[in-house]
Amino acid sequence: MTENNNNRELNPPTEYDSPWKDILQIYFPEFMQFFFPAAYDEINWEKGIEFLDKELQEAVKDAEIGRRFADKLVKLYLKNGQEKWVLIHLEVQAQEESDFPSRMFTYNYRIYDTYKKPVASLAILGDEKPNWRPSQFRYSLFGCSLNFQFPIVKLVDYQQRLSELENEVNPFATIVIAHLTALNTQRDRNERKVQKLALVRRLYKQGLEQQDVLNLLAFIDWMLTLPPDLEEQFKLEVQQMEAGQSMKYVTSFERSGIELGKQQEAVLLITRQLNRRFGNINDTFLERVRSLPVEKLEQLSDALLDFTSVTDFINWLSQA
Repeated sequence: MTENNNNRELNPPTEYDSPWKDILQIYFPEFMQFFFPAAYDEINWEKGIEFLDKELQEAVKDAEIGRRFADKLVKLYLKNGQEKWVLIHLEVQAQEESDFPSRMFTYNYRIYDTYKKPVASLAILGDEKPNWRPSQFRYSLFGCSLNFQFPIVKLVDYQQRLSELENEVNPFATIVIAHLTALNTQRDRNERKVQKLALVRRLYKQGLEQQDVLNLLAFIDWMLTLPPDLEEQFKLEVQQMEAGQSMKYVTSFERSGIELGKQQEAVLLITRQLNRRFGNINDTFLERVRSLPVEKLEQLSDALLDFTSVTDFINWLSQA
């Protein structure tokens, strides 16, 4: 095993995209209320919403727009009766990207071109750089000009508002705190364990419904990854914390369910990566991928970057 693989196992990487993708689908109204309150007030929530995952994939399937698994396209209705589509473009990777505005524009115009539906593109920026605030794509030539503007939310702006978030009941207060904690503790997993426990205590004190607690615990657990020794300490301290609780949220069964969710999400991600790079993969090999534990799936996701053919993938499976 290489030194890098040893380091991954001892200090597992922070996963940003997948936790956001799941939690956004569960709490979309709360998401809009927390980040875009003016837009929230215009929406007729009684008519419901619809996630248009297939439509989004169809519109951008052949665009060179990179890895974007946290994006959501949502159909909703305004209070004036109009049907609208909203693209939530979650840029939650912890790095600045120069072509982000052009990709926002590409998403927007491709959806409009395919379905002739006006689309509101909203961006959540989860990186660490406070001065990176891309909010428009523009160009001008020979009197022809384009100026595409889109609202953004910068999560690091909440660093100065953590005390406010502590008293906020919207689930995205907890989500933002967890995301910022992940950024702040990338190089100090002992502190991450301390902060992760503090977030669990906070959930227990809020008087939330059991399912809401479990949903947010899954997000916290997924985002605030710990090395095996600290993870064991964390589990023990949570069990001790729960000893005085009337309701046990993080039982071994429930945590196994969280692990299963991670494994299923990783399989979906790798399947999409394989199909995009090499076309449809034989079901026999995909079945072997589905049987891999989470840590092996993470290794495969990294190894995929170096594969040049399906043979490389098959050889990796044989060795795994």
